[in-house]
Amino acid sequence: MAFDIKQAVSLLKKEVADYQVPVVDLIAAQTKDPFKVLVATILSARTKDEVTATASRRLFKHAGTVEELAVLSVTKLEKIIYPVGFFRNKARYLAALPAVLQEKFSGRVPDTIDELIQLPGVGRKTANLVVAVAFNKPAICVDTHVHRIMNIWGYVDTKTPLQTEMALRDKLPPRYWLEINSILVAFGQGTCKPRRPHCDRCVLKDLCPKNGVTPRKTQNKTKATQTDSQVYTFVSWNVNGLRAALKKGFLDTFFELDADIFALQEIKALPDQLPDEIKQIAGYHVFWYPAQKKGYSGTAVFSKIEPKNVIYGLGDHTFDSEGRVITLEFNDFFFVNAYFPNAQPKLKRIDFKQKFNNTILASMDRFAEKKSVVLCGDLNVAHKPIDLANPKANEKNPGYSAQERAWMDEVVHAGYVDTFRLFNTDPGQYTWWSYRFNARAKNIGWRIDYFLVDPGSRDRVIDAAIHDDITGSDHCPVSLHFR
Repeated sequence: MAFDIKQAVSLLKKEVADYQVPVVDLIAAQTKDPFKVLVATILSARTKDEVTATASRRLFKHAGTVEELAVLSVTKLEKIIYPVGFFRNKARYLAALPAVLQEKFSGRVPDTIDELIQLPGVGRKTANLVVAVAFNKPAICVDTHVHRIMNIWGYVDTKTPLQTEMALRDKLPPRYWLEINSILVAFGQGTCKPRRPHCDRCVLKDLCPKNGVTPRKTQNKTKATQTDSQVYTFVSWNVNGLRAALKKGFLDTFFELDADIFALQEIKALPDQLPDEIKQIAGYHVFWYPAQKKGYSGTAVFSKIEPKNVIYGLGDHTFDSEGRVITLEFNDFFFVNAYFPNAQPKLKRIDFKQKFNNTILASMDRFAEKKSVVLCGDLNVAHKPIDLANPKANEKNPGYSAQERAWMDEVVHAGYVDTFRLFNTDPGQYTWWSYRFNARAKNIGWRIDYFLVDPGSRDRVIDAAIHDDITGSDHCPVSLHFR
C-alpha cells in the first residue's frame, strides 16, 4: 500500500507545532536577511540547534553584514563560533565568503541552488535550505532527518540524501516542498530519533511501515514517574588517546551527543598536554585522572551536574597509579567511570585484573548500600558468545578467558544489570574492533564497553544504546538514559 503523504504531513504539522523550531527557521522568522540565514545554515551543519543559535547570536554582534564579516580573521571567527561542529573549517568558509560573494554576485546572496553551491561551505542541502527559508522559493532541503524518515515511510527507496532529493523532486507534491524540511527536522529530533525512535508515542504509528526501524523498548512505569523525574543522558567512550581523538572530530561527537555526563577512558594524556578547547568546556565540570606513566591509561569525566564529591581511585596504589577509576557522587547516585585492565596475551596480567575486578565490585557494593550506582567504561571483557564475533576462537584469549567471564557471571548473579541487554538481544552489536584486517568494516568486533546499574536501580533505566556509527577510536561510544 502506498504511503499516504497527505495524511502524514497533516498529522505532523499539528504534532510538531509545539516542538522546538529548527534554528534556521527561527532566525528566518526573526530577520528576513538572506545573509544571516546563509551564515546560520553554514554554522548549523553537524551542530545542535541550541549551539548554533548561541554561536549565531555571538557572530551577528560582530558581523551582521557581509562587509563586517570581511574584516574578521579566521582566528577571531574560530573563537566566536566555537563550539559548533567543525568550527575551524567553518571559520575558514566564513572568512572566504565575503570575497566570493563580491567577486561572483556583487556582494549579494544568490537565490538559486546552482549559484549558492559556488560559495565556500555550501553544499546542496545548505543551498536548498537557504532558497526555501531565505527566499521562500520552491526547494527540497534533504538533511539526514528527511532522508532517513522518507525511507522509513517507504515513500522513497534511496541510499543517499542526494538520491532522496532527486526522488522527492519527482514525487513529492510541490505544495509540501517549502515546509517538509522544518517539519521532519522537528519530528526527527523530538520523536522519530535516529537511535531508538519513540514509535510507542508516534502519531503515525498506525500509518508508518517502520522500514529498518528498531523502536525503543520501554519499561513498565506509571505516567507520574515518567513525567515527574529528571532524565539524564550518560555517555561512555574509550577514546584510545584523547589527543588523537581530538584530531578525528572528538569535539563534534561530544557536542552532538550532548550528554549530562560524558565519561572517557584511556585518555593517554596529562591535562597540561591538552588544548584549552578540551580542558575547559562551557557548561561542564571537568575531572581528570591520568596515569602516572605518560601516554598510558587514564580516565576523565565531563559533567553538567556539579557532584557532591569526587573519589579518585580505589584506595590501592597498584591500580590508582594507572588512573583507572574516578567516581562522582551525586544526591541520589554514584557514577563510576572505570577503565579495566587488559589481561594481556597469554593472560600474563590476569591476576592483576582479577584483583582489580574484585576490588571494584566490593566498592560498588558499598556504594549500593547508600544510593544508586551507575558503572560505565571499558571492562575489557565480552561476557557471552553473543558479545563477540568469534567466541570459539577466543576462549583462551584475554577479554574472553574463562576467568574473566566467570567474574562477569558473578556481577550479574549479584543483581547488577547489563543495561544494553535490557533493550537489545541481537547478535552483531559490538563496541570495539581491531584496527587490523579491516575488522570494523566487516563488523568482526567485541562488546566490551558497558553501562551497569545496581539491582535496585533497574527501574531507573530508560534506554541504553551502542553508537557504532561514530568513529574516532577503535571503540565506539555507549550511552544510557537514566531517571
